[in-house]
Amino acid sequence: SWLWLWLPVDPEEAAGSLGLPDLRPLDILSEAVPARGMRVFQVQGVRGFQLSSSRPRALAFPASRLFIHCDRFPEEFSIIVPRRALRGPAKRNEYIFTLMLEESPGVLVGLRYVTLGARPRCSKQEKAQFWFNASRRGLYLCNGSTWLSMLEVQHRLDYVEEYQNLVTNSETMGIEVFSIPKVGLFAAMANRITPPGSAIYRWTDGKFVHYQNIPTYQAQSWKYFTIGKKIFLAVANFEQNERGQEFSVIYKWSRRKAKFVTYQRITTHSARDWEAFVIEGEAFLAVVNHREGNNHNIDSVIYRWNPRTGLFETNQTIPTSGAYDWEFFTIGPYSFLAVANTFNGTSTKIYSHIYIWLSGSFQLFQSILTFGAADWEVFHIGDRVFLAVANSHSYDSGMPAPSNFYAINSSIYELNITAQMFVKFQDLLTYSALDWEFFSVGDDSFLVVANSFDGFTFSVNSIIYRWQGYEGFVAAHHLPTVGCRDWEAFHTPEGSYLFYSSAKEPLSKVLKLKTT
Repeated sequence: SWLWLWLPVDPEEAAGSLGLPDLRPLDILSEAVPARGMRVFQVQGVRGFQLSSSRPRALAFPASRLFIHCDRFPEEFSIIVPRRALRGPAKRNEYIFTLMLEESPGVLVGLRYVTLGARPRCSKQEKAQFWFNASRRGLYLCNGSTWLSMLEVQHRLDYVEEYQNLVTNSETMGIEVFSIPKVGLFAAMANRITPPGSAIYRWTDGKFVHYQNIPTYQAQSWKYFTIGKKIFLAVANFEQNERGQEFSVIYKWSRRKAKFVTYQRITTHSARDWEAFVIEGEAFLAVVNHREGNNHNIDSVIYRWNPRTGLFETNQTIPTSGAYDWEFFTIGPYSFLAVANTFNGTSTKIYSHIYIWLSGSFQLFQSILTFGAADWEVFHIGDRVFLAVANSHSYDSGMPAPSNFYAINSSIYELNITAQMFVKFQDLLTYSALDWEFFSVGDDSFLVVANSFDGFTFSVNSIIYRWQGYEGFVAAHHLPTVGCRDWEAFHTPEGSYLFYSSAKEPLSKVLKLKTT
């Protein structure tokens, strides 16, 4: 096998690219090139030196020959080594460039070339060695235990393409994407129709494939969480079962059976959502109760994990009004829980509330006027904390009907540290918005909204907004959706994806983010 070093024909141009106007690359080669085992080629205007790999130290030479009056390797010095390998796999100990002590076999600094496969080992033996990852176009330094990113090309979202159409059991009210360690990536679909219930899919060969079916009763959402080594998946059931009982169910992952099995049933009332969180080392699970009969003004419940019994037990109740969603988040040492209140029996123009954990319970922190709020989404951009609400519709029995119940603003709020409250940052026109999802691509931040109905049709574009700093969020991509209910962003080694569910047809779609 042979190692090819390719250099531009014009040596002055090459020297300028090195940042060394008084030093030509050919001068370096004249010191390093061996008398034997070398051939010179010129292909398509590029001159190359073909060197035999049978003498791996053939290109070594002491730096003192080049830097006569310099005791240390100069920081402004750079080496550009275009390389073309004709055949044969890369060797584990193959380096583009190394810096060594004279008369010593040890490598002080080395640049490795790795194209495919798993990342190379990083141990004390490889400390101070560089690794160039060709597939990710990144440069990494081994600190003796892990590879540190020194330079990495940041991907930018170019466009979105349809990747997989997933025919579902029935309309899908919510999606939960999660990973089980050493098992794989999964997606739990909250399907509306009772038989056959809801399906769980596993990511296999780059697509979601049906894995398990679970009996559910107009399921609204799933929540994945762990407690120690235990893995759980909770479903929010909106309807009663065949016996007239109204339960939402917590399932536990059985490693022996490699599937989820029933663990605990909890009485709920038209449950819409679960939220799992940990405060001061204790695990909690909060359920959103939407209504009981025709009464929307009922309590939602926060349960605490009892490690002695291995069960969730009621810890606190909070009055809610036709609630749709819980959102837990932390800011510094403080824990918060926001509820999206939708309807109080006469109006959707009601307050949703943010609670703060103080002295062992949640206490009211702030109230924000919302319009049929269906979702809260918290996210961070740098040191800034934002909270976005999805407003679904504007209705008030005592007020004149608006021209369109569904074309209303959804709002983004930002935490004002001085005022110790969230203040409105931006309004965005949405169409019966039911969900927000925040995601990042490289250094860019995005929000995608689930627009479900514009007052005339369920075929309405959902929109990806790009963070533009002072300008706030600006519409960047319009995505055709039908009755969009939920968005989930997820990543695999093959790329980044968005997954949306439809509440109006038995078809969900995986979209792939194409980056440049």
